[in-house]
Amino acid sequence: MTFFFFFIIFVYGGIHAYAFLKARQALGFGWGAGLALALFMAFMVMAVFLIRSLERHDFELTARTLSWVAYLWMALIFLFCCSSLLIDLVNFALRVPAWLGSQAAFLPAVPARLSFALSLALSSLICVYGYFDAQNIRTERLVFETDRLPQGVDKVTIAQISDVHLGLIIRCDRLVAMLEAVKAAKPDIFVVTGDLVDAQINHLPGLAELLQEVPARYGKFAITGNHEYYAGIDKAVEFIEHSGLTMLRGGSRDLGVIQIAGVDDRTAIQTKAGTPAPDRAALAGTDRSKKFVLFLKHQPHPDADAVGMYDLMLSGHTHKGQIWPFSYFSRRAHPLHAGRYDVGKGSVVYTSRGTGTWGPPIRFLASPEVTVIEVKRKKPA
Repeated sequence: MTFFFFFIIFVYGGIHAYAFLKARQALGFGWGAGLALALFMAFMVMAVFLIRSLERHDFELTARTLSWVAYLWMALIFLFCCSSLLIDLVNFALRVPAWLGSQAAFLPAVPARLSFALSLALSSLICVYGYFDAQNIRTERLVFETDRLPQGVDKVTIAQISDVHLGLIIRCDRLVAMLEAVKAAKPDIFVVTGDLVDAQINHLPGLAELLQEVPARYGKFAITGNHEYYAGIDKAVEFIEHSGLTMLRGGSRDLGVIQIAGVDDRTAIQTKAGTPAPDRAALAGTDRSKKFVLFLKHQPHPDADAVGMYDLMLSGHTHKGQIWPFSYFSRRAHPLHAGRYDVGKGSVVYTSRGTGTWGPPIRFLASPEVTVIEVKRKKPA
């Protein structure tokens, strides 16, 4: 959390400082308007912390209202700065020939006022598009063939959601849409690969009951993500189990048709809530030579010594960056960023783009998904 605090203050604060300078350069406002804008921006930087404080003290309506304002603003200013920076780079490139003494004709630089207007218009359009795209859930389908299904079972369907972030913004209507996509797949097994809840979960009436209604003949399972620890692990686990999901916290289950295992998120160490079991220990009770092994791990970082012990590892966490071009940064932190990856020894990792949103209720070039995996009996050659 210390890292998060300094990231917000220096990085997010720095974005605001850059946006302030671009606004002043374009609009040329006086000290009065400048002070008002600076105070508003400072409040928006600190709003991330204020929202959590209001939430903890049960000022839910105020926290929800501020979260909508602050997180929409977060998306807008991030996209505005990305657009402005791109125009600044273009202007720099246009000035290079003159600095080198070239007599060749070159295009004039984009004026500050036009740059500001273009950046604001583009970021606003992306925010509007991204708001609706975040609610347009895609169904991604994967097929795995195996000769390790029991006699009489030709197919097992698994539905995955991840990174829902139930809380101040993601509520009943959004969850209903997600679960309708899950139910349409008619899953035999339903899994949630972490971050089902966001932070405080004191006011989530009716949501557990919606999850209880999802049919899955061989079971419904969940693992912890980092946000379960931010919410308070005991309360988060209580909510998840009340939702009819079986928590896999470093162990495995034999479901008859396949075997499944899962681990806690490593944020447990950072929050001093325990030490998650290593991947290999969680998979110790499985036998891939006999049955298809499904492994659940929130962050897509497979332990090298466990590769080969499972057929498929399902992860999330990355959101595929959620708002492009932030995806370039998230990909550096999580190389198995989104989609399917063969990691060797017959093991595959699939990283979901996530089903909900964190922070801004916006997605851009990183649409939300429900993942449907079909494990089918391999046809004889």
